[in-house]
Amino acid sequence: MSTRPPSSTNLTVRVVRLPHSNGLPLPSYATAGAAGMDLVAAVSAPVTLPSGGRALVPTGLCIALPPGYELQIRPRSGLALKHGILLPNSPGTIDEDYRGEVGVIMLNAGQEPFIVERGARIAQAVIAPVEKISWQECTTLDETERGSGGFGSTGSGLP
Repeated sequence: MSTRPPSSTNLTVRVVRLPHSNGLPLPSYATAGAAGMDLVAAVSAPVTLPSGGRALVPTGLCIALPPGYELQIRPRSGLALKHGILLPNSPGTIDEDYRGEVGVIMLNAGQEPFIVERGARIAQAVIAPVEKISWQECTTLDETERGSGGFGSTGSGLP
C-alpha cells in the first residue's frame, strides 16, 4: 500500500467566469483523494442528446494554465455506465496557451435521449504536467521482445 504523502505543490489556475456560468460552482474535487474536478454544464436551457447525438456543452469558464501543464477533460464513469454518455475525444486536452471557453464534447451512445441540465456534472478535469521532446532521427531502433507487433499482439496467445 502506498504511503505517498499528498502533493506539496499547489498550483494556481486563473479562471474567468463568463456570464452564462453565473451562479454555478467552480470545478472542485469531490473528495480529498479525487484526481479529477467536476465540470458542470453552463447551459441556459436543457440540451437533449438523442441516441447517437453529440453536442459541445459549455462550461462558462476560460482558464490560464501554468506553463508546462495541460487540463485533461475526461468522462464521468457514472454517466457512461448508466446512460452511455461518452466524450468522443477523451481525454480532451486544454493547452496552456488556450484562452477560450472550456467546452465538453458529449456523445450519447445510449439507447435513450439524454438531457443535459444546467449545473449537471458532465465531465472531470485533471491537471497534468506535459513533457516537451525533441526528435532524434536515426536509421534503426533497438530490438525488443514485442518488436513491431501491435493491436492485440501481446494477448495473441489467449483464446
